[in-house]
Amino acid sequence: MKLSGPQASAYVTRPDPGKAGLLIHGADAMRVALKRQDAVRALIGPEGEAEMRLTRLSGGDLRRDGAALNDAMRAVAFFPGPRAVFVEDATDGLGTLMAEALSGWRPGDAHIVATAKALGKASALRKAFEASGAAVSIAVYDEPPGREEIAAELRRAGLDAVPTDALADLTALARALDPGDFRQVLEKVALYKWRDATPLTPEDIAACAPATLEAAVEDAVLAVADGRTADVGTLMRRLEGQAVLPVSICIALLWHFKALHGAAADPGGAARGRQLYGARGEAAKRQAQTWGAARLEDALRHLVETDLTLRSSSRAPGMAVMERAMIRLALMPR
Repeated sequence: MKLSGPQASAYVTRPDPGKAGLLIHGADAMRVALKRQDAVRALIGPEGEAEMRLTRLSGGDLRRDGAALNDAMRAVAFFPGPRAVFVEDATDGLGTLMAEALSGWRPGDAHIVATAKALGKASALRKAFEASGAAVSIAVYDEPPGREEIAAELRRAGLDAVPTDALADLTALARALDPGDFRQVLEKVALYKWRDATPLTPEDIAACAPATLEAAVEDAVLAVADGRTADVGTLMRRLEGQAVLPVSICIALLWHFKALHGAAADPGGAARGRQLYGARGEAAKRQAQTWGAARLEDALRHLVETDLTLRSSSRAPGMAVMERAMIRLALMPR
């Protein structure tokens, strides 16, 4: 069976213990690892590994000794409870072995959790899991978690009914950070709000988010917000030399201008202008006053259009598209 989207995310957090195995594959090793951690924890509990109910094998181990998988599946643990066998870096060469192990699985055997790099439709390993009625295959794509997935993570941490503005800020943050860093932010948010009955706010998220963006990206964002068009080209060359992706610059601009809009639209919300830059909060406050809510809305619309262009199938050079958008934005306050 093959799962994707919300169904896949839900299954990883609550895998069926009656299934023989789970394959998680994708190009981003960190995203795959995070999904695997959630699945293993859900199957054997948070103390499962400490109680030696988790066996770790690598694809290389199984290529040298195929019987190791069956032995691990049927081994008796010292502590009672469900067991799992984690097979890391599985490849198509293990397709036949996995198919045999899944067909021979019986209730009481250890659950197989395998991870692999991105696999095509013709992959023997994928076919072994997807063709088996006793296993599940999940593809993990290089996409940040959506609102539903973030809300589910927060609910598992004990934070229910997250306000829309806080969820929007977390969604933007998920697009700006790599998966491991964003998971740490969620953990910090949960700890920060532990036993706190007040709703989660953008200020809470700002307190838990990384202190600054990459220095060069921050300089470029501030140059645009200050209307310094002459500096945009130089800063873009620096970013290009650091191999910063244009979509990352666009996300940083979206996050900053969203904070400015919050400060401009709400006379008592100037703190939102300090969400990104802390010590540079006065500069952000001044920018919000200079732009005004109406022009900031125009800027946000333009940034959303640019973001969609960068993520589309357009053949236009990404850095050129981004630089043109930044110059246009820097001219707006005039």
